[in-house]
Amino acid sequence: MRYQEPKTDRSRRRFERRQEIDAAADVVFPLLCPVREYDWIPEWDCRLVYTESGLAEPGCIFQTDREVDGGIDTWVISRHEPDRHVAFVRINALRAMQYDIRLEPIDGNSTILVWTQVITSLSEAGDRHVEALREEDFANVIAKLETLMNDFLSQPIPAVTGS
Repeated sequence: MRYQEPKTDRSRRRFERRQEIDAAADVVFPLLCPVREYDWIPEWDCRLVYTESGLAEPGCIFQTDREVDGGIDTWVISRHEPDRHVAFVRINALRAMQYDIRLEPIDGNSTILVWTQVITSLSEAGDRHVEALREEDFANVIAKLETLMNDFLSQPIPAVTGS
């Protein structure tokens, strides 16, 4: 069998943005978790499908359901390196997405997060969905998440009271 160049006719987009978070990587990383996102993203909603620890970990699976994203998304954590890197594969009927977040410590009090999405259509309807995605919208989402995380991290930690 002769080698043939791979062919694809599906749409693909790539977006990347950086954030500066006012906390060390070991404080930021645990917040990049489907359970902990309830703490700092007001509109966050997901359904855990599988986790051994109850938090983010390799192989953790959860789902979100947002019409704007194409309906039910299944997310799988494909890479989980504490304080350094977390990656997800996110799939729905329209598209498959590689979602990658790298943490780059600046100093002991701040961290750069590099958010990358590679979105590939899975159908003709997916082509239309992917082609409609705009860099500006991704940038706005990442800026909003930066504000939300920094606001959350600036709040005093509530005292734990005994019963």
